[in-house]
Amino acid sequence: MTSLRPTGLSRAAVFGSVVRRSGPHLLEASLIPTALFYACLVMAGLGTAYAAALLWLYASVAVRLVRHLPIPPLLVLGVIGITVRTTVAVASGSSFFYFAQPVANSLVMTGVFLLSIVVGRPMIEKLALEFWPLTPELLAVPSVSRLLRGLTYLWAGVNLAIGLTTLTLLVSLPLAAYVAMKQIASLVITGGGIAITIDRSLRVACREGYVDEPDMSPRFEGLGAIATVVD
Repeated sequence: MTSLRPTGLSRAAVFGSVVRRSGPHLLEASLIPTALFYACLVMAGLGTAYAAALLWLYASVAVRLVRHLPIPPLLVLGVIGITVRTTVAVASGSSFFYFAQPVANSLVMTGVFLLSIVVGRPMIEKLALEFWPLTPELLAVPSVSRLLRGLTYLWAGVNLAIGLTTLTLLVSLPLAAYVAMKQIASLVITGGGIAITIDRSLRVACREGYVDEPDMSPRFEGLGAIATVVD
């Protein structure tokens, strides 16, 4: 079995890798359109806010198509989500549906994560395989299997927490305050989930001898990458 031996693997290094890989996509697909929506909502009204967020995401996709660049999955999901949200909100004449949809999305994802455990295919295992070739031998290790189930429960909880927090903010805050606080709360909860994912993955990797302490240089190519599944 071959293995890659990058040096300096640590919680900070893995977290930094996650930020470097996912940060630009998160900025493009979520943070910038949210900031545009908030600014236009405050200065010009709800209709302009809808249009600004839509135009940013559509323009991002168009630029990538013209330049023949790959379109990140996060951007695809952002375009689909905001298109559906805006269409439903405009058709119904109620902005509530625009802001309530993320609550429904979070609750659906909670159910998907939990169902994946029931059917014996933890969602985190599938996501991890998208980012790193975890071998059948590694997946058969009992501690790794427990880790994957535990992280799937964790991300079910993260989605549930985001959904409930979003709903609470939606019904208790003015619209402008909700838009700002919802983004902050989601980032804090997601960041906590990422930190726990990295910590638990590296603890198992150390205990099983896949990485060394104290510098945590990897002996095995798969397990440390589990921490990047939330990219």
